[in-house]
Amino acid sequence: MKSISGRALCKILERHGWNLKRITGSHHIYTKNEVQVILSIPVHGNRDLPLGTLRAILKDAGLRPSDLDA
Repeated sequence: MKSISGRALCKILERHGWNLKRITGSHHIYTKNEVQVILSIPVHGNRDLPLGTLRAILKDAGLRPSDLDA
């Protein structure tokens, strides 16, 4: 799996129906109406997310690594 920045991940989440609820410091908080999960995406400039963090966020969001390429 390739690593991407938090900012790029935010754009992908928005394309899949997640809504930005608020920004707290450097973390963007996303929610989705039919899902009880709240996602916290660290956005530190254009730094890539660690792979473990990216995998955990994708799992919570119900996305696959192949969704990053779309």
